[in-house]
Amino acid sequence: MTDYGVLANLLVIFTASIAVVFVFHQFRLPSIAGFLVAGALIGPYGLNLISDIETVRALAEIGIVLLLFTIGIEFSLVHLVSMRRLMFLAAPIQVGGVLCIAWLGAMLAGLSWQQGVFWGFLFSLSSTAIVLKTLAERGDSDSIHGRATIGILVFQDLAVVPMMLLTPILGGQSDGSALAILLTLGESVLVVALVIAASWYLVPKVLGHIVRSRSRELFLLTIIVSCLGIAWLSSLGGLSLALGAFIAGLVISESEYSHQAMAEVLPFRDSFNSLFFVSIGILMDWRVLFSHPLPVAGLLAAVLLVKFVAGAGAVLLAEVPLRSAIMVGIALAQVGEFSFLLAQQGQESGFLRGDPYQVFLAVSVLSMIVTPFLMQWSPHLARRAEAWQRLRHWLPSRTTAHVLRTEGNQIRMKDHVIIVGYGLNGRNLARVLGETEIPYLALDLDGDIVSREAKHGVPVYYGDGTNPNVLRHMKVEDAKVLVVAISDPFITRRAVQVAKGLNPQLHIVVRTRYLRELEELHQLGADDVVPEEFETSIEIFSLVLHTYKLPQEFVMQKAKQIRREGYALLRRSELPELDHHLRGGTVADAAVETFRIDDDSPAQGKTLAEIALRPRTGASVIAWTRAGVTQANPSENTRLTAGDIVVLIGSRAQIRQAMELLVPMGANDL
Repeated sequence: MTDYGVLANLLVIFTASIAVVFVFHQFRLPSIAGFLVAGALIGPYGLNLISDIETVRALAEIGIVLLLFTIGIEFSLVHLVSMRRLMFLAAPIQVGGVLCIAWLGAMLAGLSWQQGVFWGFLFSLSSTAIVLKTLAERGDSDSIHGRATIGILVFQDLAVVPMMLLTPILGGQSDGSALAILLTLGESVLVVALVIAASWYLVPKVLGHIVRSRSRELFLLTIIVSCLGIAWLSSLGGLSLALGAFIAGLVISESEYSHQAMAEVLPFRDSFNSLFFVSIGILMDWRVLFSHPLPVAGLLAAVLLVKFVAGAGAVLLAEVPLRSAIMVGIALAQVGEFSFLLAQQGQESGFLRGDPYQVFLAVSVLSMIVTPFLMQWSPHLARRAEAWQRLRHWLPSRTTAHVLRTEGNQIRMKDHVIIVGYGLNGRNLARVLGETEIPYLALDLDGDIVSREAKHGVPVYYGDGTNPNVLRHMKVEDAKVLVVAISDPFITRRAVQVAKGLNPQLHIVVRTRYLRELEELHQLGADDVVPEEFETSIEIFSLVLHTYKLPQEFVMQKAKQIRREGYALLRRSELPELDHHLRGGTVADAAVETFRIDDDSPAQGKTLAEIALRPRTGASVIAWTRAGVTQANPSENTRLTAGDIVVLIGSRAQIRQAMELLVPMGANDL
């Protein structure tokens, strides 16, 4: 095939992907499902627009390698070690549970025990690429269910090695000597050990020399060589290329150059990523759905149900809350891409031939297509299940029992602070409270953090901040302040609602990611909401002002002013038009800025009609404050005077244009 043929295939793939994903986006459907559908449409069983599938698969392999590489960069070896409970307790239970159920089903269907074990291998693996990308898009990678899901996926990728070794043995194509298996496994362990050792010694030194050269091209090439080279070395040890790439990412994550490495690789990852998902969709044979509808539908339903039960049950045994367990079970309910490698080996071993192979492919691809939709709805399902659990009092909370058992009802506090979530924000708050001698208690669902901090005398307890019994044990009725310092939006909302119901006088401070979540949290009972978007903007302008050598006092005064004015104006009761934009979701694509009218402002003394902000810039004045009194939707006749504060909404480009009409040129220069 000519190079032009490869180019034509890529053109077809990307064009079809743009069209299908655009349609999916219009209906608010996951983009991954769009890529899978696009592959099915242009594949040999659809419109047959792809002439060289093998080339596409080779390029797609690069996509999954880069995806796992970037996931590894976002992790760290320390983070991975912290998930050992999930990886070595919950993950084996999940894989073993699916394997046993599949084996039992195969035996009931009249298959041999070897075939049953092989089908268990196929269905026990989940799609690392699809699940991790969906978690990343939803911002759930660092949530409780996100960490649990990733821990199990890493274990599954490791389990591929013995599965690949055992498949020929089950098919009678290998002598299956214990010594040969042990040698291969030992080789894999040695490769992993060498790679991990390189993370502390070799890679940082090499990257240090490369960085000193001040060559961006050289840095990028070094990162790509590190990724592909470590992945290749790992494959020599019997591991998959994807797992090797994940390890390569872990290596880079231990250096101070990880952020720049991520930025350099992201464009390549996103481009090749689409190829991977399209290549999976290309495998889909639509004719199987019509020739074997009942086997495909029945097997698909069985796979989704069994894997959900096994995944949710495994993490429940690891004392993960029910809500998070349900979301983990749903995330792991599909068949994984590494199952295709096992299926190919199964063909060579005589386990999969003809119709069974096509049925397996159809079930696998369909399970991948529905996964993004199921993960999209998983928070709603988890919320309903948790409500049912609380109503029916089944599956008693382990977190409550643990707290009560640990402390023996000895907590005696009043007017204290309760911190839900002992991450970075929680730790910083606890340190300040300790230094000022303000009593506090903290809750977290990471057992390792609780154990470690408890050894140092920190009052941190293992417990669920959404559980009323846990909050009662924390003496929430006598507490003065509750701080919710976690990133999970559902847990945050639930914690606020439960705590306010137990103590209506409790002052609740909440951290949230986005401005659009601010009003809902206020309605649920939060007294103060800190949107990370808003605080990030303050930090940015503070750094800029420091760069221009402005006095520290002046910078602090400006930050205080923006916080006071901004938080007051972001309230729904005072700013109904902003609430309209928030509920409509436009703030995610727009900027909201406040400006003070000074004596030398070009807008001073002029009416809004005279300034003509909207006709000239596209930005809209949605509020106006004078002498502490805020008025939403000021009329065109409103005349601005020194000391007035106006709130604008629009795109960032529109806001910049509006600044020229409101802010003195000297201030604009800053």
